[in-house]
Amino acid sequence: MKHTLFLALLLLIFTAHAQPIGEVDTVFKFFGPNHKIVVDAYDDPEVKGVTCYVSRAKTGGLSGGLGLAEDKSEASIACRQTGPISFPKPIKRQDEMFSERISLVFKRLRVVRMVDAPRNTLVYLTYSDRVIEGSPQNSVTAVPVDRGTPIPLR
Repeated sequence: MKHTLFLALLLLIFTAHAQPIGEVDTVFKFFGPNHKIVVDAYDDPEVKGVTCYVSRAKTGGLSGGLGLAEDKSEASIACRQTGPISFPKPIKRQDEMFSERISLVFKRLRVVRMVDAPRNTLVYLTYSDRVIEGSPQNSVTAVPVDRGTPIPLR
């Protein structure tokens, strides 16, 4: 029991958490919440000073209000330097920063961090892991890191 609690706490500490920034209604629903676009902020858990803003559609109506609706696959991302960039420890060349379920069973929204070492730049990609017409919807953004702060890779 103690080990399970400890592992759960570690997972919470080292996982990116969404901070709601805002939302706009897009379609009125007579029953249940409206369809909307939500914007959440995610601080990169392994890179201090970088925050990613992700916007995505959220399905309303009765099924959306009960958490049973499947959200659209489209998402957009913009990551920015929000403080001095530092690396508490070396990071992987490519790593999933965040993942969230957006349907009851089959679909997840993912944010992956990649390192463009020759340009000393962090590249962030968001996508849904459910394929739409042969190609997943995706969005990419990049955060250049000052050349005086090389990105430490493991």
